[in-house]
Amino acid sequence: MAPHFDHPGEQAAHDPVRLLAIRETPLSLDEVFKAVGDDATGGTALFVGTVRNHDGGADVDALGYSCHPSAEAEMRRVAERVVAKYPVRALAAVHRTGDLSVGDLAVVVAVSCPHRGEAFEACRMLIDDLKHEVPIWKHQRFSDGTEEWVGAC
Repeated sequence: MAPHFDHPGEQAAHDPVRLLAIRETPLSLDEVFKAVGDDATGGTALFVGTVRNHDGGADVDALGYSCHPSAEAEMRRVAERVVAKYPVRALAAVHRTGDLSVGDLAVVVAVSCPHRGEAFEACRMLIDDLKHEVPIWKHQRFSDGTEEWVGAC
């Protein structure tokens, strides 16, 4: 169902995809939050994925992310699908690659919409679809010396 706009300020921004990146450098919450700032928004939802110290009952020491060369293009495709479904004013998503430690930021996504419910729903779709569709792989290293590759985010 197409979004219904009650006010001209609710209409989608000309190019609501403000920031998409895959980086080997640390991520910034401030950068992502600033990228989705818009005077016509009443709600901004932000999701931060961090490296946790466990997975599947095993202690995680560290991990590394790698990606396919098409990852940013796939990220854009996912972002544009979110924009087509919700009245998104601004959207941003950044993901790390390289070696990360427990507590490091792995992914930060944010969406601003006229209303909070739309922002929450759009942000949830953005992170879920990025996780399932963008070719980013996680290589986990466990405390017991074992390791594991996990596909797509």
